[in-house]
Amino acid sequence: MPGKTISEKILSAKSGQDARAGDVVVCRVDCALGTDGSTPMAIDYFQAMGGTRVLDPQRIVFALDHYAPAPSRATTQLHQRMRDFAALHNIKLYDVGEGIGHQILVETGRALPGGLAVGADSHAVTYGALNCFGTGIGSSDLAAIFVCGRIWLRVPESIRVTLTGQLPAGVYPKDVALALASELGADGATYQAIEFGGPGVATLDLEDRLVLSNMTVEMGAKAGVFPADYRTAEYLDGRATAFPIGIAPDQDANYSREITIELGQLVPQIALPHHVDRVTPLRDAAGTAVQMVYLGTCTGGRVRDFHQALEVIRAGGGVAPGVQLVVTPASRQVLETLTRDGTLAQFIALGAVIVTPGCGSCCGTCGAIPGDVNVISTANRNFKGRMGNSNANIYLASPASCAAAAVRGSIVAPEEIRP
Repeated sequence: MPGKTISEKILSAKSGQDARAGDVVVCRVDCALGTDGSTPMAIDYFQAMGGTRVLDPQRIVFALDHYAPAPSRATTQLHQRMRDFAALHNIKLYDVGEGIGHQILVETGRALPGGLAVGADSHAVTYGALNCFGTGIGSSDLAAIFVCGRIWLRVPESIRVTLTGQLPAGVYPKDVALALASELGADGATYQAIEFGGPGVATLDLEDRLVLSNMTVEMGAKAGVFPADYRTAEYLDGRATAFPIGIAPDQDANYSREITIELGQLVPQIALPHHVDRVTPLRDAAGTAVQMVYLGTCTGGRVRDFHQALEVIRAGGGVAPGVQLVVTPASRQVLETLTRDGTLAQFIALGAVIVTPGCGSCCGTCGAIPGDVNVISTANRNFKGRMGNSNANIYLASPASCAAAAVRGSIVAPEEIRP
């Protein structure tokens, strides 16, 4: 028998059987996230299943993040229903303003090496950056976890993505993710795990890896998993009281496909409207006018993202007239850090619209909804209507590239603004 991938090893451990790609297994879940976009329906399913008690509430987390603050009376009532359910069953709930559930899970050490963490939201793949099998589930699956603490999964085949070299100046993890989306296409990894490896992994810190894992679902992936190393341990130090060394693939593991990305050869990338895999070198879109710049989301709303963006804007002398700059921290922890170090004050001085930590405008349910304009965003999706207006054109790029567009009022490489 060939060796195992990281995903096969984790799902073998969580199911208690020798799991191989293609097998269907029932696994114990280490942590499950419910958002305000999925939990109300999960509560309905739970009640329809005859549920009266959540089996293991310590493994469940709720986050009010998609509709934060609530944009309507109906949404307020759904929020209250979640609060009441959480209080009744002793479930940890992060209320409006605490941030995006995925960011909270990694910040609080709930996604751990070798673990199985799921979320009733597709971007739960983010947890794979921590050597955890993270995957999105439906509301009925979440309800089943309430009842029995377990979930069934088909063990995915894995695509090996070997990273070599080091990112050059002006190129960022988002550029790597977009280049991979271009290579695989929007459905090129459907129900497969993308397993990152190679010497280039060591050059990426944990927040870089979060970007890559997060974006794997845009290629159809079931999970986007990294190996664990000293950077993983550094990130978890102080966030988790204890954590395992991690899971590595066997040298003779079987992969459905193998791709190599030479980081040093990459240039800034951009995804054109209205498809995440419609990717081109950013220089090919240079000069396209931009009226809204969006900094935030579970892909690009962390401290270093805002630092990178602010550096470019300051180097360029500020935001161009006619450009709306929107800043949405991914979590309260991020917001507090930006407040302490003065970054938030500088964005306010630049005229930025500061939005409550959470999903914000990304899914078009709250926050600053764009007009019939061109938007460049640090988010992970740009399909028509994604930000709440089907007449808006959404471009996806790195925080630095988005900031450069804010300075120029049009798409431009960040190194042209900050030589």
